Amino acid sequence: MGSPPPHRTAEAPGEGPEVQRLLDLARAHLGMDIGWVSHFTEDRQRISALSGDGASMHVAVGDAPPLQESFCVRVLAGNLPPVVPDARRDPRTRDLAVTARMGIGSYVGAPLHDAAGEVLGMLCCLSRSPDPRLGRDAARYLDLVADLISDHLSSPGALQRHAEARTRREVQHVLDTGEVDVVFQPAVRLADGTVVGHEALARFRSPAFPRPDLAFAAATRVGLGVPLELLAVRAALGRLERVPAGTALSVNLCAEALQDAEVQGVLLRHAAEATGGRVVVVEVTEHTQVTDYPALVAVARRLRAGGVRLAVDDAGAGYASFQHVLQLRPDVIKVDASLVRGVDVDPVRRTLIRSLVEFAADLGATLLAEGVEQRAESEVLRQLGVALGQGFLYARPGPLPSPGGGAAARERTVVLPGPEHTRPPAQHRSPRPR
Repeated sequence: MGSPPPHRTAEAPGEGPEVQRLLDLARAHLGMDIGWVSHFTEDRQRISALSGDGASMHVAVGDAPPLQESFCVRVLAGNLPPVVPDARRDPRTRDLAVTARMGIGSYVGAPLHDAAGEVLGMLCCLSRSPDPRLGRDAARYLDLVADLISDHLSSPGALQRHAEARTRREVQHVLDTGEVDVVFQPAVRLADGTVVGHEALARFRSPAFPRPDLAFAAATRVGLGVPLELLAVRAALGRLERVPAGTALSVNLCAEALQDAEVQGVLLRHAAEATGGRVVVVEVTEHTQVTDYPALVAVARRLRAGGVRLAVDDAGAGYASFQHVLQLRPDVIKVDASLVRGVDVDPVRRTLIRSLVEFAADLGATLLAEGVEQRAESEVLRQLGVALGQGFLYARPGPLPSPGGGAAARERTVVLPGPEHTRPPAQHRSPRPR
């Protein structure tokens, strides 16, 4: 049953070269036109590796035809033998839609099993022509190859590749469908409780991502972090004209996303089109490592020139956030909730917050305390000189206020520095008192 080496192969993301070699070997040994490895997902079988000229039988890597229409499901159910020498004459297959659609003349299939012995997919070889030579030997041979492939698919490396492939599909689904919602959490001026801005927070409808941090972390792992952040930013800035006049709308972006030209274009366009004293603020997170601060500083300079304000998120939570502060000289420094929580009863936290107030003043930045949940915390923060606060004490994330807020909306003010605001270089600033 030998044949020439495979004339065309295709390997899917998630399958290693070992699986591909075994698939090529099986197809060539049986003399079949194509061979594939598939994985069952709910009611479909997803083709994850292919050997041979798939186009000739209308199949490609990534295809996920319905499982109930396949030969595979009938073999597993015991309604069809694993070898069909003449599919067009066999009464069990001749009238199936898949036989005509793919032009199946002959078929050999064997199940693939995971480490627990559960069926996870199939190894199949097919030809356009009938082959009366196919019999029990072909079935035993393909069972052997299927066992070898199953071993590879159950290895830690293969399981990781499949997990990454599944994650990529889940993130890509969000990108393709745009299934993202946005909620908004206000920031208030501690002196009088006036709302000065809203932070936009993404929420994803996919059950794979019950929390937004899981979605962004997963997207970053599979190289789709920037597109997902861009999707969230577009959704948020699309509501810019619905925030109260004279207030800010802030969006979260990691340093990598901030350096993306398309992201910058979206930010600058909305900042230029903003009316009624509305301001676009970018909160720079520490989710990705910065490898080129001069480039990031240049981006920050360009955004500021276009009217976009900068904030550094989670200051005090890690080394990266303070590096962002030192390098970017932000308009707003957001103090991490871990430093705010219990500030009313912890003298060490009060001392640290007092130092940050002084530091922000030297830098010409506004200090915003995150995660404020207790009235006593809010009062102590105000006494220490913190300008702004954000947290459950004031409001949980939710929809924007209804438009047409009347005089109250007109009286709102923004406590962010204007575009003309500049800061002296670090070496020219007055030294802090000791």
